[in-house]
Amino acid sequence: MDSYISTREAAEKWEVSERRISQYCAEGRIPGAQRFGKSWAIPADAEKPKDPRRASSEPLTDRILKNVNLMPLMNTAFEPGRCREAAQSMAAGPQRDIATAEYHYFSGRPEQAAKEAEPYLTDSDMGAQLSACLIYAYASLSVGQIQRAKFALGELNASLAAAAEQSPQLRAAAAFIASTGAVLLHLPLPKEMPDTESFLPLLPAGLRAFALYVQAHYLYLKEEYGRSAGIVEATLAMGAERYPIPAIYLHLVAVMDYMSLKQPDRAQAHLLSAWDIARPDDLIEGFGEHHGLLGAMLEAVIKPKWPKDFKRIIDITYRFSSGWRRIHNPITGHDVADELTTTEFAVAMLAVRGWTNQEIAQHLHISVNTVKSHISEAMRKLNAATRKELKQYMLK
Repeated sequence: MDSYISTREAAEKWEVSERRISQYCAEGRIPGAQRFGKSWAIPADAEKPKDPRRASSEPLTDRILKNVNLMPLMNTAFEPGRCREAAQSMAAGPQRDIATAEYHYFSGRPEQAAKEAEPYLTDSDMGAQLSACLIYAYASLSVGQIQRAKFALGELNASLAAAAEQSPQLRAAAAFIASTGAVLLHLPLPKEMPDTESFLPLLPAGLRAFALYVQAHYLYLKEEYGRSAGIVEATLAMGAERYPIPAIYLHLVAVMDYMSLKQPDRAQAHLLSAWDIARPDDLIEGFGEHHGLLGAMLEAVIKPKWPKDFKRIIDITYRFSSGWRRIHNPITGHDVADELTTTEFAVAMLAVRGWTNQEIAQHLHISVNTVKSHISEAMRKLNAATRKELKQYMLK
């Protein structure tokens, strides 16, 4: 009769956590392991699974980069001003098509991005399919096609579940895309999400940088601003600036963190760094997506010097936020205001975070009376009697 040990016994034997043992079993990395209810029976003579990062004599980077169609432009290092050139230089077919869709999405052209991504929504190439679903979801949201966006988000979650029985690399790809879709829409993470530490090392450098942005954004939502900023600073220091798209988003979440910590000078430095990277290629979508979280920094820094660009960013903000609320509010049950102007919303965000009228006025270079007027108008539109009541309509 075969001899089995429990997950606890295996954990002690191999000097890892019981949770890690269960993960090994779920991934099929322990031959002969059998599931009983919520636990596992493990063959007594089973060997500890090897680290998938060391399981092959083939270099990790080579094994990872075979999946070149997973957000290829995001994963490409290029000099600012050469984004389109980088996309066009890729191999014809899925890689170039997905990269072109990325370029059009990040430069604020969601209609083109959706059209280019749609043919790959059911593609047999997992990287292309996952990338297409993410791009299509966000692009559809931006053009008001909410049912299409919901469909694509549903496909992402289904792909994550389907990847559970696949290779660690495919699980990493699916987990990366699913977490990106959920966190950036402020939605609950899928139940089948693996630990970040289990898929992060399997991603190539550019996608790893963006995954760390997603992790920093998640910590920001948990109001762990210092930890979030620390991840950003460390990721940038380790070379993420080489990858323009992840770098832009990393800098933007740093702005969010430092404004929440009332350190506007550091926030401004990160905003200008993001702008220097984005402007040569017109990669302005991220600024519009994050507007409500940037603490009026766009109004204070970008609007005075680049008014035409600021107007385009605000157009993106209105377009994106409309679709975002139609996804976010029904799913989370938390209503976020949609009746305020972007300036009223930005001022109200600072007000509910404890900024005084004087501090807001100094930050925006406007009078205290103008600040009071914006806050009063926001409260009137939302029928809020106090700043505490106003807070329920603001983003985290």
